[in-house]
Amino acid sequence: MCYAIPGRIEAIEGNRVIVDYFGEKKEAINELEGLKIGDYIYAQGGYVIEKVPSDYALSVLDLWKESFFNLQKLDMSLSASSISKDGVDRRLISILDRLIYGGTVNRQDIAYILEVSDEKSLDYIYKTANFLRQKHLKNSCCVHGIIEITNHCSCGCAYCGISSMNQGLKRYRMSVEEAVKIATDAIDRYGFKALVLQSGEPADKDEFIEYCEAIIQGIRAHKPVFLCISFGEIGLRGLERLYKAGARGMLMRFETSNEGLYSRLHPNKTLASRLEHIRYATELGYLVFTGALIGLPGQTLDDIVEDIFLVRELNAEMYSFGPFIPHRASTLSDANLPDSDMVLKVLAALRFVDYENARILVTTAFETLDPEARKKGLLAGANSVMLNITPLEYRRLYDIYPDRAWREAGIEEQIDKTIALLQSLGRAPTDLGVR
Repeated sequence: MCYAIPGRIEAIEGNRVIVDYFGEKKEAINELEGLKIGDYIYAQGGYVIEKVPSDYALSVLDLWKESFFNLQKLDMSLSASSISKDGVDRRLISILDRLIYGGTVNRQDIAYILEVSDEKSLDYIYKTANFLRQKHLKNSCCVHGIIEITNHCSCGCAYCGISSMNQGLKRYRMSVEEAVKIATDAIDRYGFKALVLQSGEPADKDEFIEYCEAIIQGIRAHKPVFLCISFGEIGLRGLERLYKAGARGMLMRFETSNEGLYSRLHPNKTLASRLEHIRYATELGYLVFTGALIGLPGQTLDDIVEDIFLVRELNAEMYSFGPFIPHRASTLSDANLPDSDMVLKVLAALRFVDYENARILVTTAFETLDPEARKKGLLAGANSVMLNITPLEYRRLYDIYPDRAWREAGIEEQIDKTIALLQSLGRAPTDLGVR
């Protein structure tokens, strides 16, 4: 984990550096030449992205110092407050106490947690997850910006609004220059240090890769930033080319660990191919963001448990689990939605299976399902949020599910509300710099 403030290099070990933030030590991968102990750097997504002059770094740190410790104090206070065991059954207490003292959970434990429904036990689950998040990862909260560069998609997924089956959707594709400008404005004007470039899955993969290479290279030529791609299955060679161009993260959900269910939802696609892309991205050096959908038609509790353990086995950097919300124009438009507590239980369960490392995202889909999802999720073990910096005229056309949260919100409004919430919870935004 890393903060959106400069850190001082304390040690260099091969291609990794140990960075100090007001006494906290974090590790990051370094690809820059000439770094030495004592240099100040920005690190995002586990990568060193930029060396900064010491006078600038010290001025930023001077501004941050008081608020840094005040936020940590508030977060610690909230995470340790009133975790009551009154009215909670012994088995649940035993499972969660084991985690508090450094133990692990198995599939049966997670299944039991996901079946809990009484209010006192749910409160105990969420507060324990939040306590473990604070104990192991402190108060940093990742804030990524996402840019939806095109809504063209060659896939016919049974629930998605930008599916190739949706003939009524107006399609768009930003020009290279337009996408680069949106990204560089986000960096210069709003302080973003980590961006996700997203699209539907391309039909002509070679042509699309050339387009994306130009965008990535254009952004990185302007200013260092951590770039994550989210384009579906672009082929293993495509992953290689975009890594070489400068992408260092890949967001691709496997969506379900159930092969039969995956095939029913994704015509002419296989779960094996999806997992091959995810695993190869990890081999190349990408930080992988992945996860599943909660509440798919035909999904069982055992499926969700397997999803939770699969994401850990994939060595993901960030866990992205959100509710299934079908588009009105899809074949699954009448399917039932999951309830908010099931989504929250899954977020807490993710914290329980990987309490030391996991970045857990509160998805926009969850915020669409429940207006209080961001706060609830952050208090149930999550520590990451995504802001949509796609211009409104395009964002309205990236219609993956109906009534998306933040669909009409400008970037200033999103940042202001996010910062206000994080400050109220004692969290420090890790991917937004000084504006």
